[in-house]
Amino acid sequence: MTSIAESVGQLEGVKLYQPSPSLRRRNRIKTIQSSLSIEGNSLTREQVTALLDNKRVIGPQKDVVAVRNAIEVYARLASFDPVSLVSFLDAHRMVMAGLVGTAGSLRKTPIGVVREGDIFHEAPEWEHVASLMQALFDYLKASDDHVLLKSSRFHYQLEYIHPFEDGNGRMGRLWQTRLLMEYHPIFEFLPVEEQIRARQGDYYRELAIGDDSGDCTGFVGFMLELILESLRGLLIDTRSVTLSAPNRLEMALAHFENATFSRKDYQAFFKTISTATASRDLQYGVKRGLLVKSGDKRTAVYRYKN
Repeated sequence: MTSIAESVGQLEGVKLYQPSPSLRRRNRIKTIQSSLSIEGNSLTREQVTALLDNKRVIGPQKDVVAVRNAIEVYARLASFDPVSLVSFLDAHRMVMAGLVGTAGSLRKTPIGVVREGDIFHEAPEWEHVASLMQALFDYLKASDDHVLLKSSRFHYQLEYIHPFEDGNGRMGRLWQTRLLMEYHPIFEFLPVEEQIRARQGDYYRELAIGDDSGDCTGFVGFMLELILESLRGLLIDTRSVTLSAPNRLEMALAHFENATFSRKDYQAFFKTISTATASRDLQYGVKRGLLVKSGDKRTAVYRYKN
């Protein structure tokens, strides 16, 4: 947990806690393709990219529908209330729309799950699912546990309860991300799912160990390791890009959006650049047609073109 906090601090220190739009897009694609691949979805990263661009893709219809659903729900992730069971069910309805007839509803049938290595997990009886899920969300609301721990415990408990006929795995991963966003906004675009996909056997093994022992400590520690690896990967990705004027202007767009701002505001956002560098960046943005300038010299303000 300390290492995770240090990595987040490193990202903040170099103004990389809000990845560039291109990096956010790339990581979102990794997240969607990796999470669905764990569930057996056959679409490649290139096909997911094409669907994100509203292009036609040849592939199994159910796989295409699953990706389209995931694109929509991840785009709206910030709008869900992380401690609301109703909001959670709304997200499941979106994730599983057109895939199961019970999308958005808790299961009303018994269910068993075969984990990695043919380890069988018998989920709690369906009559107890509603009360177990309510207790789980009550824990999210009332507990003083650090959100890093709460999000991982929630993920484990959700897979144990298995509240839906289908979509439990992708909902566990989705909602852990939503909870982590309460810790720091960087987690909205952190592709932890890619790390899970790379260590899928270990992922299911830790779930199985928790089933046998009744203790989710191993799973929580495992998820924290994957979160840390994802953060370190993001640091490498962002530091491999030299922060030139175009890079800084792209990053500033996510911060200022449609608001007007001065050179002083721009320099306050990038605390390590000089006044001369800030002026050159803004002049570059105007010349390239990225920015609209109003006023002159000390009164000059800028805004991004729509």
